[in-house]
Amino acid sequence: QVQLVESGGGLVQAGDSLRLSCSASGRTFSSYAMGWFRQAPGKEREFVAAISRIGGRTFYADSVKGRFTISRDNAKNTLYLQMNSLKPEDTAVYYCAAPLRSRVELATRRDDYDYWGQGTQVTVSS
Repeated sequence: QVQLVESGGGLVQAGDSLRLSCSASGRTFSSYAMGWFRQAPGKEREFVAAISRIGGRTFYADSVKGRFTISRDNAKNTLYLQMNSLKPEDTAVYYCAAPLRSRVELATRRDDYDYWGQGTQVTVSS
């Protein structure tokens, strides 16, 4: 059973930084790409960033490109999202996600992911 547990969210001011973590268990972490999504109140869950199995390739939503960095430590079974220059519009619940199949790489659609964490709240005040 794959389990994903996010942590690191909180309340910050605009311009601050946060680093989210996602601890994974239940299968070989390094064999699967990973992704981050977020969902703001009243909005659909949207793609934020994705990373390949080894971590050599990444992909970002335009809204976070240049400010957020996705990374992974396969030895620790952990996914990260470093968020810099945070804006009030970044306020959302952030979810890490994993696909069922190892062939899925750098996917941006919600339907490409089968496992989800419980989410961690990020609130950015102006």
